[in-house]
Amino acid sequence: MKTMLAIISNALCRITGRSAGEQTVSEGARVVASRSLSDFTPQATFDIKKCDVHRLEAGPPVKAELTREQGLQYYRTMQMVRRMELKADQLYKQKIIRGFCHLYDGQEACAAGIEAAINPSDHLITAYRAHGYTYTRGVSVREILAELTGRIGGVAKGKGGSMHMYAPHFYGGNGIVGAQVPLGAGIALACQYQGNNQICVTLYGDGAANQGQLFESFNMAALWKLPCVFICENNKYGMGTSVERASASTDYYKRGDFIPGLRVDGMDVLCVREAARFAADHCRAGKGPIIMELQTYRYHGHSMSDPGVSYRTREEIQEVRSKSDPISLLKERLLSNNMASVEELKEIDIQIRKEVEEAAQFATSDPEPPLEELCNHIFSNNPPLEVRGTNPWSKLKSIS
Repeated sequence: MKTMLAIISNALCRITGRSAGEQTVSEGARVVASRSLSDFTPQATFDIKKCDVHRLEAGPPVKAELTREQGLQYYRTMQMVRRMELKADQLYKQKIIRGFCHLYDGQEACAAGIEAAINPSDHLITAYRAHGYTYTRGVSVREILAELTGRIGGVAKGKGGSMHMYAPHFYGGNGIVGAQVPLGAGIALACQYQGNNQICVTLYGDGAANQGQLFESFNMAALWKLPCVFICENNKYGMGTSVERASASTDYYKRGDFIPGLRVDGMDVLCVREAARFAADHCRAGKGPIIMELQTYRYHGHSMSDPGVSYRTREEIQEVRSKSDPISLLKERLLSNNMASVEELKEIDIQIRKEVEEAAQFATSDPEPPLEELCNHIFSNNPPLEVRGTNPWSKLKSIS
């Protein structure tokens, strides 16, 4: 028996390249291969794509340092957003999620990179493709999925749905195209007025980039030197229309004219992080607003009602997946530079799948909000509210 155990142990050592002392046996006699932290590269420097710049003498660096801890954190964040969105897709097709639902898979490097470059005390406002940012701003997958299914355990108590989720320093999820941009400028004005060294990251899509209210916001932000980072997430299609068919100029980073701009590889989390850090420093230095264009791609259609392949080919989507996927790109960097092991990343994937599955079970079993919740949280100063001409609605009061 001892001989057989020795043979198994030696075989495992040959497969994993580790000594017998590094093999551990867990509960249920499952043999787990472990590696000491000293076996991994703690930090590495990577060449990243140079940003195109507008009205800037110099742009973000073309090299980025990455620690092993950061790499694993970014990998987990992006993989969690990916799995959460795929679960939302499944729940929608089962008619458990209803109404509007705009998924973010493919664009994970944008949310992860921006969040890595700013402070939790900074502010962020975005459009309706908001699930990824809701997660990076600190809301759990459980609360996000419960909000999508309209349950009381959701982040907005089941009353906001896919497009209207909020958290401290996070202002949604806004359904009106481009309407969040002047709101973001207003938040930046508040930061400037309070002198708290905070900034506002204001996101919008390439489809919203042609809205007049954007240019009004740019004008005021430039006049008043507001600490606002305007970010266009250019995923190549505004609903079902390609950017080339919708915009006379697709250089969205130059759209501010008198405002400096950057065009960034939005599929590389390190590119996004370095550019967002550069932009945040620009704003904090009192230089006024800056525009970033993140060139990214969405794998799903515009919303769940859009199959996404009537105006683009399956081959196009597959090519982006195979050559530019943000998660695969980071994974390859970690593995090829000995900053993580295949087994370690697989374990993270397993944990994420489990967490998302548990969140989905909660989101499908939690009760819907009761009738008495209908008028709650309408006002912040708690005045009584009566709805005239209805019964029993007239008895409801607003509770903040």
